[in-house]
Amino acid sequence: MKVLILLLTVYTVNALHPFSEEDEYQFKLWMSQFNKVYDIDEYYQRLYIFFENKRKIDHHNEGTHNKFTMGLNQFSDLTFDEFKRSFLLTEPQNCSATKGSHVSRNGPYPDAVDWRKMGNYVTDVKNQGPCGSCWTFSTTGCLESVTAIATKKLLQLSEQQLVDCAQDFNNHGCSGGLPSQAFEYIKYNNGLMTEDDYPYTAHDGKCKFKADLAAAFVKDVVNITKYDEMEMLDAVATRNPVSFAYEVTSDFMHYHDGVYSSTDCRNTTETVNHAVLAVGYGEEKGTPYWIVKNSWGTSWGMKGYFFIERGKNMCGLAACSSYPLPMV
Repeated sequence: MKVLILLLTVYTVNALHPFSEEDEYQFKLWMSQFNKVYDIDEYYQRLYIFFENKRKIDHHNEGTHNKFTMGLNQFSDLTFDEFKRSFLLTEPQNCSATKGSHVSRNGPYPDAVDWRKMGNYVTDVKNQGPCGSCWTFSTTGCLESVTAIATKKLLQLSEQQLVDCAQDFNNHGCSGGLPSQAFEYIKYNNGLMTEDDYPYTAHDGKCKFKADLAAAFVKDVVNITKYDEMEMLDAVATRNPVSFAYEVTSDFMHYHDGVYSSTDCRNTTETVNHAVLAVGYGEEKGTPYWIVKNSWGTSWGMKGYFFIERGKNMCGLAACSSYPLPMV
């Protein structure tokens, strides 16, 4: 009887979702690549979403005027609403603290800068997992770099400490926060522990900070004037990588390579929902771009990095950018 019920269920699901053997073969290859496992009901639900996403990707890539390509990745079985709930900042973010304190040197600037090639200054791409903690990875990535530039010692700093301990500075753990506010927390908390001493769990937890294990410190926080990309460029060209936030819309979830731009995203402080790290800039086929370190692992984008168009406040990327001055 159980076997009969199972066969009837499979027949019914197949009738509702008439995918070809080739379709299912592609889906199963993708499942194997990303270690996905589902029960039978979820299998067909995810198969349907997968092919909706694949159609969108194929349609985009067939366009002749796109500066970036899209591709399948670990998020290809998710709707954008599901993706937002798990991987983006869900609490409204307030960038009003961004009052410019960066002092520009006013150039001249190199045509291209990449801090990954200038020394051992940028840690490997990390993976935030299903927690809206991108702001902590942007924060640690920036503090790791500015500390390494000052001391020639590259540390792996703790995102989990920020998730668990920085709430008094208007941060919300796995529901979001901003690097500028996280830098303030580190400054007044007197330090941030290493990843080894305070490992990442991708869940909100109880604060376990130990002052005697603090490894990196912030002397002050430098905010870049709101919407001023030339100040951002000055900072990246002459000082260090810079944390920034911007708005992710559905096509960015599928980004593969090239220079990302969008007509769907907005460009204000109120709409940012993801925080990342600018580690350099350049130009491709006449389009200037930022080189950006993300926190979705190395199987997304260009081994965890992406380019985004520079000079247009694309998706609000110049709305609230900042970096810390290290205390060494």
